[in-house]
Amino acid sequence: MLRRDLLTAAASAAAIGASPAFAAPRKVLRAAFNAAEVGFDPLQVSDESSLSVIDLVFEAPLTFDALARPALLRPLTAVALPEVASDFKRFVFTLRPGIYFADDPVFKGRPRELTAADYVYSIKRLYDPAVHSERLYQLENAHVLGLSELRRRVLAARTPFPYDTEVEGLRALDRYRFEVRLGTPTPRFAAVFAAAQTTGAVAREVIEAYADDLMAHPVGTGPYRLLEWRRGSRVVLERNPRFRELRFDSVAPDGDAGAANAARELAGRTLPLIDRIEISVITEAQPRWLAFVGGAIDTIRLPPAFAPIAMPGGRLAPYLAKRGVQARQTVSSNVKHTFFNFDDQQVGGYTPEKVALRRAIALACDSAADIRLLYNGLALPAQSMIAPNNVGYDPTLKTEVSDASPARANALLDMYGYARGADGWRRNPGGRPLQLRLASADDQRARRENELWQKRMTAVGLRMVFETAPFGELIKRSLAGQLQMWGFTWSNGPDGEFFLSLAYGPNADQNNDARFKLPAFDALYERQAVMADGPERRALMREATRLMLAYMPYIPQVHPIDVDLSHATVRHLIRHPFKATWWHFTDIASAA
Repeated sequence: MLRRDLLTAAASAAAIGASPAFAAPRKVLRAAFNAAEVGFDPLQVSDESSLSVIDLVFEAPLTFDALARPALLRPLTAVALPEVASDFKRFVFTLRPGIYFADDPVFKGRPRELTAADYVYSIKRLYDPAVHSERLYQLENAHVLGLSELRRRVLAARTPFPYDTEVEGLRALDRYRFEVRLGTPTPRFAAVFAAAQTTGAVAREVIEAYADDLMAHPVGTGPYRLLEWRRGSRVVLERNPRFRELRFDSVAPDGDAGAANAARELAGRTLPLIDRIEISVITEAQPRWLAFVGGAIDTIRLPPAFAPIAMPGGRLAPYLAKRGVQARQTVSSNVKHTFFNFDDQQVGGYTPEKVALRRAIALACDSAADIRLLYNGLALPAQSMIAPNNVGYDPTLKTEVSDASPARANALLDMYGYARGADGWRRNPGGRPLQLRLASADDQRARRENELWQKRMTAVGLRMVFETAPFGELIKRSLAGQLQMWGFTWSNGPDGEFFLSLAYGPNADQNNDARFKLPAFDALYERQAVMADGPERRALMREATRLMLAYMPYIPQVHPIDVDLSHATVRHLIRHPFKATWWHFTDIASAA
């Protein structure tokens, strides 16, 4: 054990009134990220690696039940679900007293209690132009009274955001209660308060003290705190000594034996169960797999390249089963897609020839081959942008995006004037050169995907080049409208409205990477957004989906299937469809 670990162990033991010599063995979970993290300011990141840490450090007022399926909202820092007005325009949250932020030098040795004012400040940060969060739309589309107007005044005057200015739509009623008032009925608004990356509480004094390096100073009320961070290499979390007593309470869905066993064994136990989480960043699949097989990490999301040797025929390989390795397979709530930037002169636009180009590119893609070649069977073909486990997802839907047809793609391009030049490459109608630019990460998997893109576009006469950069840089460039095409995975839930919001015009500077702006679509989106769920709303969602498929701002490609493998010492590793991490109710068998 390193000297720093000895000191940490001694301090933790002292915090619970025990002698280090007689303390119980510490439980350590060793895991791996498949992509480098960007940092840990909740509002300024969107990559899975960063959000996995944020979900353990910060807390929103609500969360999702650990085991319930379909997803079920539960209070977290709140004492109960919010009071909701009958018109869905007023929400009142009451916090549980006695919740404290993790210790930090900013607090000068004094316990710092979570209050309603912290959530008011945290939500206002979304509206601060200096923060530039891509999740602002989740509140702005609901028209929190006064906040959008305040943001516009700040943008016009180019002045710092006035956090102390009161607005009608967001107020602390007393030390533990705050209310949100909306200009638009929003029946599903409470779910926004179950996402730590959007409404997780931060302390104002921490944000101001570390303004120049917020990514490295996450201080929240969650079960863990950041102990060590080596960018792009290693993240270490330790149990937060200030974390309150939180006991496991969940009921497993019918037919899930693993979840039922977890519900029995974890019932009433105090969370978190693990003392320390050590995360290695291993971007390439082979060394990540070897680290798991060699016992250097305890759990891994199976890289699809190794599915044939780990899960032949969909069953755990005997050599792994003999070692006590456990496997749990889950259809993800994600959609792998590629977007087209509608502000780009080459691929954007609403005219018939531009629509034809995008649809031809989609027809040249082959999700069935991708599932075989890239995912080794661990994916489902996407028929639309709405992902499984979400309201509005239709497992019976069948669309042309899952039917590859280079012949139809060529015919469509010919019909709309994309003629081939003497060099064999197609040109724009009128003869201007035509070149597609696809943004991409620079790892082994991305390079394999790019090879397939190149082959398929060449088959229909479309020249394609690739622009590689780290994920965090690509996010910034996408928000700035600087990418022509880019493909990645979106995840959210539990309602398909999020996936429709990817094409909602007012979200064009946020999660609408395609910058798609179609009045007919926006009208459908706005109508369904104010309706309670039911057949009429779902019919509007289907109509909006058809418009997305017709204009093709996004090519829906696949819904990945996650296979989580863990060694015999790991207990209750059950992935939640809408939470970035679930490790705070995972257990590790104590060392002898």
